[in-house]
Amino acid sequence: MSMRIGNKTFKQAIKTELKDEFMRGAVSSAQDRLRERKIKTQEELGNWEEWRNHSEEIRQHTLANLDYYLNMLAENVAAKGGHVFFAETAEDANQYVQKVLREKNAKKVAKSKSMVTEEIGLNQAMEAVGCEVIETDLGEYILQVDDHNPPSHIVVPALHLNKEQIQSVFSEKLGYDKSSQPEELALFARQKLREEFLSADVGITGCNFGVAESGSFNLVTNEGNARMVTTLPKTQITVMGMERLVPTHEELEVLVTMLTRSAVGQKLTSYVTTLTGPRADDEIDGPEEFHLIIVDNGRSKILGTQFQSILQCIRCAACVNVCPVYRQTGGHSYGSIYPGPIGAVLSPLLGGYDTYKELPYASTLCGACTEACPVKIPLHDLLLEHRRVIVEEEHMSPFAERLVMKGFAQGASHATLFKYGTKMAPTIMSPFENKDKGMITKGPKPLQAWTGSRDFPMPDEENFRDWMQNRLKRGAK
Repeated sequence: MSMRIGNKTFKQAIKTELKDEFMRGAVSSAQDRLRERKIKTQEELGNWEEWRNHSEEIRQHTLANLDYYLNMLAENVAAKGGHVFFAETAEDANQYVQKVLREKNAKKVAKSKSMVTEEIGLNQAMEAVGCEVIETDLGEYILQVDDHNPPSHIVVPALHLNKEQIQSVFSEKLGYDKSSQPEELALFARQKLREEFLSADVGITGCNFGVAESGSFNLVTNEGNARMVTTLPKTQITVMGMERLVPTHEELEVLVTMLTRSAVGQKLTSYVTTLTGPRADDEIDGPEEFHLIIVDNGRSKILGTQFQSILQCIRCAACVNVCPVYRQTGGHSYGSIYPGPIGAVLSPLLGGYDTYKELPYASTLCGACTEACPVKIPLHDLLLEHRRVIVEEEHMSPFAERLVMKGFAQGASHATLFKYGTKMAPTIMSPFENKDKGMITKGPKPLQAWTGSRDFPMPDEENFRDWMQNRLKRGAK
């Protein structure tokens, strides 16, 4: 799987997703639950806005000095006996992993949850060289068993499935014969995965944060599967987006505090693990060989632009959990493994406007995402900036829209044209009026996208200026 999900456009996908009542109910319930937990834990922390300000400062400082801290991280990883590879593209990262797998004659890979490996399509690359890949995060494991169903949420990938659907998947694919109780489902998956951990040749993880000062990498989980992946296989590979970095453990503490509260409403997740290099001579557990792959894949092109602040993201999905558009459409409609507001900003930057130009318009611009972000990314401002670039720089808006906007600009900038236009509007629009509702329900072709999904009022016979003058005259009399 790569960053792209399916072949439908956003508008095509939502026609299907809006009919999925279960998915919409599950998303709404999860959003409410996660948001309530977040609010509770951030209130317990106290001075939430001060914590947000400090987190923003950490992320901005790191991005402003990214080359320095990446070099420090690489040197410290190498000093501990690890191998570091800078991958400019997804293909570079995948080819490096394939090389390691061939060298180790690996047949099975145990993998913990990682968005960046989904982004670069690492699973397909490993399968292409004959490796069996096992997702060990419970949600990702369910989706993998379910014919590689793509994730619909950054933190809760199987959000769109209920326990009965999961029971059906396990029964059909794995011979499961017990109930749909979550405890029994989880126990069954645990027993299956334990066998995979013990027989894996290579373990692969993502990275919540790399720590430059020590050459460490940090994992924040609730299942403990990532610890198994980094402990049992003899070779371990960690794949890290180049921006997922902190200078020291002091900054790590701040951002982990913000991540766990914002993502799942916990003071801390069950496991917060920081690992450094391969196993030392005096250590019992850990891999014999460690590889860190630092992925660019378009991130360096964002640095220094008006969109640089999107690289502050710590993948908590707090913005997704408050988004009214995501609430109605779910994650798959975005056509990207990054859904919601973060996906609407990031996907066009990494995947291009040709593929994702619709996503910046999948927003009400209510600003809830910006308010929820623990590192203060101005998400709704960035969505507006995308729209400006699409129209003014890329010239990708529809021809009819450009024509209408030019006509409106001409009419609105000339007093006489504007005056006669407002007087003529009721007459021009009358053929499209629903007399019972007093609304335009059919609309001419350019307006059908509006009139088909919302109330579009008829222009009044009397404009505001005339109404005001008539009021003044009646008042004088």
